[in-house]
Amino acid sequence: MTPRAFLSLGSNLGDRAEHLRAAVAAVAVHDPYRLSRVYETEPVGGVAQDDFWNLVMELTTAVTPWELLERAQDVEKARHRTRDVRWGPRTLDVDVLWVDGFTSADPRLTLPHPRAMERAFVVVPWRELAPDLISEADVARAAGRVVVLDTLEMLH
Repeated sequence: MTPRAFLSLGSNLGDRAEHLRAAVAAVAVHDPYRLSRVYETEPVGGVAQDDFWNLVMELTTAVTPWELLERAQDVEKARHRTRDVRWGPRTLDVDVLWVDGFTSADPRLTLPHPRAMERAFVVVPWRELAPDLISEADVARAAGRVVVLDTLEMLH
């Protein structure tokens, strides 16, 4: 059976919808995928900045978690992501959250994602796609304001 993987995508600079669309196209390549709705979310980390648009992507893929990470980093770079300020504004942020049957404590790719369950901008859209993994209690424990916007296809 081909494993499921979940990624969190977010943007708060420039054309947020276009950055998210580019990320979906680049990360999924030929893999079947599903997307949560897009949520407007408050930034995390205390840096003053605009709200994010976030979604979670589920894909069924035979690529390794490391290859998913490479795809994520490549599309961030293509969308001019900079890492000047920790938790600062960004054109695109793509995090690998979880991959069926895979755990890693490597600092470059820690799976499951170590802070995912603390963040409403991750667990709310993730629950849409995977209620078997994310419970209502997980959503209730997560911090942060999230407001549903629409599907990515409907946003401009």
